[in-house]
Amino acid sequence: MEAMTPKDQFLQSLDRCMENEDFIPAFYDRFLSTSEEIRDKFRHTNFEQQNKMLLRSLKLAAGATAGDPDSLKELRERARTHDRDHLDIEPPLYDVWLDAVIETVQEFDEEWDETVENTWRTILGYVISYMVKRY
Repeated sequence: MEAMTPKDQFLQSLDRCMENEDFIPAFYDRFLSTSEEIRDKFRHTNFEQQNKMLLRSLKLAAGATAGDPDSLKELRERARTHDRDHLDIEPPLYDVWLDAVIETVQEFDEEWDETVENTWRTILGYVISYMVKRY
């Protein structure tokens, strides 16, 4: 039997989390509770739309890490929209975001273990590094 790729492990974990409709709202509750600065960034956000965008972005992260051309193209666009000239998401905020994601996945993925955590950190770390370099 072929070993699962990190992309497959990540997407399976995401699917397990998404079985609970509270997963993404729980993430945003956790993330927004971290600072006034972060709450400010989201003050005019339509969270119904934002929740869909986050799910899409997480799937995009897996694809980009695996080298999928469409995912990489979209990642370039996300980096542009989040840079200093647009949404101005400063690099330190990505660490706060990652911690909130990891804590939320740990809460919702019943198969959470060190391997799952490493997979999430690797895939999201790749994307965060990409975004920070283009800030």
